[in-house]
Amino acid sequence: MPASPRTARAINDRLALRLLQQEGPLTAGRLKQLTGLSRPTVADLVERLTAAGLIAVVGEAGEQRRGPNAKVYGIVADRAHLAALDVRTEGVAVAVADLVGRVLAEASVPIGDDTGTGPAVEQAVTLVERVAKEAGADRLHTVGIGAPGLIDPSSGELRNSTGLPEWHRRLVATLQERLPEARVSVENETNLAALAEQRDGVARDRDTFVLLWLGHAPGAAVVLDGALRRGASGGTGEIGFLPVPGTAARPTSTDCEGGFHSLASSAAVVSLAAACGMPAAPGEPMSAVGAVRVAVEAVRASRTGSSRLTPEGGAPTSRSSAPLLPGGGAPLPGAASRTPGAGASPPAAPAAAARFLDALADRLAVGVASVVAILDPGCVVLGGEVGQAGGEELASRVRDRIARMTPLPTEVRATTLGGGAVLRGALLTARDRAQEQLFTPGEPRRRPAPGW
Repeated sequence: MPASPRTARAINDRLALRLLQQEGPLTAGRLKQLTGLSRPTVADLVERLTAAGLIAVVGEAGEQRRGPNAKVYGIVADRAHLAALDVRTEGVAVAVADLVGRVLAEASVPIGDDTGTGPAVEQAVTLVERVAKEAGADRLHTVGIGAPGLIDPSSGELRNSTGLPEWHRRLVATLQERLPEARVSVENETNLAALAEQRDGVARDRDTFVLLWLGHAPGAAVVLDGALRRGASGGTGEIGFLPVPGTAARPTSTDCEGGFHSLASSAAVVSLAAACGMPAAPGEPMSAVGAVRVAVEAVRASRTGSSRLTPEGGAPTSRSSAPLLPGGGAPLPGAASRTPGAGASPPAAPAAAARFLDALADRLAVGVASVVAILDPGCVVLGGEVGQAGGEELASRVRDRIARMTPLPTEVRATTLGGGAVLRGALLTARDRAQEQLFTPGEPRRRPAPGW
């Protein structure tokens, strides 16, 4: 059955807007070439989108080409503003962007374990309001939130999970109350990181892959045939509960200790580093990210003869000055960062560093092999801050072990987005939702058609 004229117009409008999103500002003639639509059809859609306030003339094609045909159209980026949140047990990071996803302002705030639920929620909401003001956003159209824990697939709400702060759940409801006009949604942090890896990271060439998140607690996200899989209860990827050999007890329905969590959580990685003789910065606690980073650089230095000292990478109280885009990576409060001249640790002995990386790879291979045996994804991405710190040194070790443990060919790649993948994924999701709504214009208001 052929599409109705109204449906056909909506399809054409969305196609043109997607091209403007992907390619940047275009002339009507270039839109005609890319869409394959007729000149009158393109003229009509340009008129509709201009009348709807979604596109505007942003320049001309060139000095030698004057007149109406040279007009270059682009998406009106400030038509809507978006917010993305990365909510973790130790704090929250916020970015505010325009409709095309360009980040205008970002910041983060640490939230300690001893902070009450009410004050924690107020700190997070105040941060959102402050970043929006810095971005020049009078109102937020869409807010995307990444948080640890299970998301109910039927309601889209963050479920009450043992071990997670109560302020996480209260934050979502409070944001909706304080921003009544905004569309607020929440998604599991690892799922958002996988989305970012699929769109902007090391999995851009993969329709099927698994992201193994290595941070405060391990998690996994599954992408099959280009689609994120959440499971019947939203629990796909709760790999921390995977029973593994060598632990003192089995995990329970309320406690993942004894599961893969006991091997790959940040606390477990720190304990392993200490057992392998890895040094910590004087007067500072060792962090998982710092230990992995020091080990990687010690191993590399042993190959090149370098003796360069490396910051340990402890827990900072402020974000890196590096921008979120492109590629993300600006750390949350509590995530490891490198501050030149601060917290330098003694160099690790190459033997201790190699022993630590080998032992960590042995542990990670247990979880990766289980995923490969069930899903055969062909590619596993080591994500999060620890995955980024380990880089190819850690990924290659896991890859070698998987090749010996399973007949299924599996690539193991290290993330390039690191912990910033969650915020990036939340922003991509918010942008998609906003465009889904705004890129469906209503009936046009009649006005003279633009010249060609």
